[in-house]
Amino acid sequence: MAARTLQEKLAILSDAAKYDASCASSGGEKRSSRDGKGLGSSGGSGICHAYAPDGRCISLLKILMTNFCIYDCAYCINRASSRVERARFSVEEVVTLTIEFYRRNYIEGLFLSSGIIRSPDDTMADMVRIAKTLRERENFRGYIHLKTIPDAAPELIDEAGRYADRLSINVELPTDRALSDLAPEKSSRTIRKAMAEVRMRREASRERSHTGKRPARFAPAGQSTQMIVGADAATDATILGNAAGLYAGYNLGRVYYSAFSPIPEASAVLPARRPPLMREHRLYQADWLMRFYDFAPAEITAGPSGMLDLDIDPKMAWALANRAQFPVDPNRAPREMLLRVPGFGTKTVARILDARRHRTLRYEDLTAMGAVMKHARAFIAMTGWTPRGMLEAETLRARFAPPAEQLSLF
Repeated sequence: MAARTLQEKLAILSDAAKYDASCASSGGEKRSSRDGKGLGSSGGSGICHAYAPDGRCISLLKILMTNFCIYDCAYCINRASSRVERARFSVEEVVTLTIEFYRRNYIEGLFLSSGIIRSPDDTMADMVRIAKTLRERENFRGYIHLKTIPDAAPELIDEAGRYADRLSINVELPTDRALSDLAPEKSSRTIRKAMAEVRMRREASRERSHTGKRPARFAPAGQSTQMIVGADAATDATILGNAAGLYAGYNLGRVYYSAFSPIPEASAVLPARRPPLMREHRLYQADWLMRFYDFAPAEITAGPSGMLDLDIDPKMAWALANRAQFPVDPNRAPREMLLRVPGFGTKTVARILDARRHRTLRYEDLTAMGAVMKHARAFIAMTGWTPRGMLEAETLRARFAPPAEQLSLF
């Protein structure tokens, strides 16, 4: 195979990194180097955006160290048997790219993942060497996120956490059975053990010794994980239930859901069962309800199918299925119930609770507090407003679902 230039490697390995959802891309002008001019891209690959521990949105160079891989996971585009273009960065090439992009003010950090080459330990050692060189030789103070390899030796993961701001270890699939069937070379037990070790090391790094000395930092921005949805028959109820367990068990900052879209040679084996991107979107919305609105997974997916409604968002779907609990009076309802009113966000609820201690709120006050009244009006009753028969109307759901479309015959 002919030697590739650094620009060719960047084109291949930045594009290959788009399948890592643990670092979501958003915003920014879409630029590309496909015309042969320039380096990298700011679209779906190359440059992505993430949030730093202090809440800032930062730009990251998002690449794979290599897309060669010794594993043959059925759902992965970079699996050993896949016919994709392959490339591999050296340690020095990743360091150089990161520093040069940083000096040009294109990025503020690095997101680095990799296929497995030779062995998990060899691959993880190279990734650690990149982070260590950036920190110690280049005095790089930017954000570093490393996608950790769970089969790697614990001392390598420990070293990775000392140089990276965030670590992520992918659980890969919603169930142990699916992982066994589609990625038999990987072990759910090994993955969860590695995630537990990261949690324990993070907690230990926060505790001062009896002399008051603080230990060396370890992944201060926490850990996250990625779950591929749609490659197996797991229901949304199973997916969200497992995500809730991951949050509780490993103190995760985030579970990322990655929609599986089968590539041609895998489509016969792993057909997409539902519109993948819309399902991914609804799962993120449901995940948000679990994390910030005190919903339990079983409430969100209470229907017999265990699947989320793709036509309306999960909070509205819950409210429509539980109309007997509405309307509520924002002047009297407890916080837990206000959080379940469609159109009320957490900030709106906080403002309502603060304001109603001093005066009686009226309908027109809610818009000024950030409420989306076209969603909320059917579910509240208060001074200046009553929903009358809106809640009982059979057409209420149709107000929030997209209109039916005539399919083209040609």
